[in-house]
Amino acid sequence: MKTDKSKRTSDHTGLQGGELLALVMDALEDIKGVDIKVIDVSELTSITDRMVVVSGTSTRHVKALADNVALKAKQAGSPALGIEGEQAAEWILIDLGDVVVHVMLPVVREFYALEKLWSVGGRVEEAN
Repeated sequence: MKTDKSKRTSDHTGLQGGELLALVMDALEDIKGVDIKVIDVSELTSITDRMVVVSGTSTRHVKALADNVALKAKQAGSPALGIEGEQAAEWILIDLGDVVVHVMLPVVREFYALEKLWSVGGRVEEAN
């Protein structure tokens, strides 16, 4: 059963949709995110519209990518609703409401295969 996403993002008054996705992509590209993929999950789940999956080359790089996304979103008036995994920095999730960002080490990304899991029926877009 689909739920109304507006309840989840009603306190989140900053950027949404395409603007938020563009901000995320710029923030990841600024810090040289590797193999950035965007998955449209709007028809698969009510928790978010898009998932962005990106790799970092080390735990330090993963942390820097996640920090940059969170900082840029906050500066744009769309602070993260939640951030998980910062301590280990092997997989950091940044929940921005309409966009959820997964920043992962390549070995973790390969193991969990989020693109494969969430692309069933959805679209996976490669960032240029």
